[in-house]
Amino acid sequence: MAGKQRRKSRLILVLGGAASGKSQVALDLAGQRGPRAFVATGQALDREMEVRIERHQATRASDWATAEVPTDLAQWFSHKGIIYQSIVLDCLTLWLSNMKGLRLRDGDVFEATASLLGAIRATKARVVIVSNELGLGLVPATKPVRAFRDLAGKVNQQVAAEADEVYLTVSGLPLRLK
Repeated sequence: MAGKQRRKSRLILVLGGAASGKSQVALDLAGQRGPRAFVATGQALDREMEVRIERHQATRASDWATAEVPTDLAQWFSHKGIIYQSIVLDCLTLWLSNMKGLRLRDGDVFEATASLLGAIRATKARVVIVSNELGLGLVPATKPVRAFRDLAGKVNQQVAAEADEVYLTVSGLPLRLK
């Protein structure tokens, strides 16, 4: 497991519900040390998502490099992550959705998550990962959506176990869990 290796990076996980303020908390936790990168997993597949992406971009200072990486996160961290001091990965849930869109089995997703964590630990960066906490709301009505919620919860647990710090964000306020 990546946690058994000598750690160079600092890994922080920021969880929260939709519009909870978790992205701003992540930017704050990333700090001011540069060079800084914002790794976006969201894809502008419709106008609403375009607007969301534009709104997120407007909240970042101009010194943030932006990388759009819908699926190949481990590869990006292995090749590009080594040049940055601070990295925000936003968000793990959209990455998971993109991975499931490739029709990967859950076991493949867990392996990809382990590879991602290993690649992050090989950097010297402070890495802040944003993810949605999907388990606090209503139980989804359909089996596929329940399965996605459960998978997201397991992936969050996998990342939280490896993380140095974990925060839950509610109404813009971070609560440190670990």
